[in-house]
Amino acid sequence: MAEHQHGYIQRKDDYLKRLRRIEGQARGLQRMVEDEKYCIDILTQVSAMTKALQSFSLGLLEEHMNHCVVDAARAGDDEAREKVSEAVEAISRLVRS
Repeated sequence: MAEHQHGYIQRKDDYLKRLRRIEGQARGLQRMVEDEKYCIDILTQVSAMTKALQSFSLGLLEEHMNHCVVDAARAGDDEAREKVSEAVEAISRLVRS
C-alpha cells in the first residue's frame, strides 16, 4: 500500500516561498511599530498580510479538496464523509477569522 501524500506536496516549494514572504511582512510590521510609523500605514500593511494569508489558505484548501477529498470519495463513503466534514470545519474557521 502506497503512503498517502498531501495534495500540496507537488507545490510545496511555492507554498514555502509564499510563507517566507508572509514572514517577511510580519517582520516588516514589527519594524514599523519599532520605528513608530503612522497607524494607518501599519494597518495598510496588516491588511496586505491578511490578504496574503487568506490567499495561501484558499490555495491550500483547494489542494485539499482536489486531492484528499477526491481520493477519500473514491475510497468509500465513511472516509469521504470524514474528509468533507474536515473541509467544512476548516472553511468555517477561515470564514470566522
